[in-house]
Amino acid sequence: MEKSIVQLVDELPADNITVKVLKAVDFVAPSQWNNLVGFDNSVRAITGETDPRVIQRIRDKATVLYQDPQQSYQSVIRIYQTIDKADTAMAAAALANKVGEKIGFLSFLGNITPKADVTQTIDLVLKIAIEIIAFCKLNGIPQPNPQEFVKSLSSNYQGAALIRMAALVCIDGLLPLGPDFLSKIQGLISGNDASSQITQNPVFLAVNSSLPGNNPAEKLGFLTQGFNSVQGWIGGLVSKTGLTPQTIFNSLGNFIQIADDNLDFVAAFLDQTTNYYEHTGIQTVAYSVIQKAHALVKQEMLQEQQSPSRPADTTSAVSNNNSELGVGKNVEVWDEEEEDWYSATIEKVKDNEFFIHYAGYGSSYDEWVGSDDIRTRSHSTSDDNGFAVGLKVKVWDDDDEDWYSAVINKIQGQQYYVHYVGYDASYDEWVDLEEIA
Repeated sequence: MEKSIVQLVDELPADNITVKVLKAVDFVAPSQWNNLVGFDNSVRAITGETDPRVIQRIRDKATVLYQDPQQSYQSVIRIYQTIDKADTAMAAAALANKVGEKIGFLSFLGNITPKADVTQTIDLVLKIAIEIIAFCKLNGIPQPNPQEFVKSLSSNYQGAALIRMAALVCIDGLLPLGPDFLSKIQGLISGNDASSQITQNPVFLAVNSSLPGNNPAEKLGFLTQGFNSVQGWIGGLVSKTGLTPQTIFNSLGNFIQIADDNLDFVAAFLDQTTNYYEHTGIQTVAYSVIQKAHALVKQEMLQEQQSPSRPADTTSAVSNNNSELGVGKNVEVWDEEEEDWYSATIEKVKDNEFFIHYAGYGSSYDEWVGSDDIRTRSHSTSDDNGFAVGLKVKVWDDDDEDWYSAVINKIQGQQYYVHYVGYDASYDEWVDLEEIA
């Protein structure tokens, strides 16, 4: 089961090497990126809404929109994730190449790994193509259109989307390939062996199905068209900001301790250890889906206010459930590490967050938890295994190796029919006793 947009945003790291690298390139586009993490926090920042009931409605609407196969949100996330995963694998090969060049007795590595400059050049061209495809999908443009993309890039790209392009220029362009990186790319894609070099590249093979075209020649034509349309903007950014490999390296040094001053070596290392395309891609998709969800929720609320026969529904299913979770309420709280529920008491409530005290533990363990990890239960209605219809549980997914929140709708012996929180009814399923907690 694919994760919901809420889970994806909630799981974004507040600080790791990817975040540090993005902070380091923020000087190229000052104040454009502040690493929005946490879905409810993102809703507040993007919409300006502060009412927890409205935020919950936006959250619910965004979840439905993201799961809607008629929308493009999931497919955009997939292509960002795909190119980052493939890029990481190729970066390992490029790093091995650089190690071989630097350390004499390991020079044999250069004979068994791709040439780093070629690999890096292809990677950058493919990332540009993916960005064009993602932009067109998110903006309802039926076919990938480099010209429309460049218009938007030049006029209204902002936030995570702009910092992603800045990182592309810095981390995938200038740092590994040098000041003449644009001419290197042009030389590769216009060379006689461009087709074989690019179409046999593992990153190309990973994203091949997402590229427009019915054959390798047409796909290569799109890559060329995409790069040619964007290189003017890239050149202008470099010229306007005075970017050089050394200024990028110096900025990185403010956030990351770098033990090597070999710039292409550093670039290969960063390529392998960061996932800035996926990280900022999730933020870009979240921004789009939250904006759309907000507009729909406002429209619904206006209709509810104007309809005398249908009074405004000011609470959602989740907020109704949370109304039972007041100060002093005895609850159970999910512990991700222990994979178990613990008895606790609610001491404070703020929006959809609850400050809890664990029964039998000192106050040093008190903490804030979200509504997804808290539940009430009546043992009097439980079956022999301690479960009951209507009880919130956690269900284990072998494919994702993760726990998902669900509610039990039916019980039949040792099997439980569950509805996953934040997903539509098409995901409802029977699960065995050993799969739930």
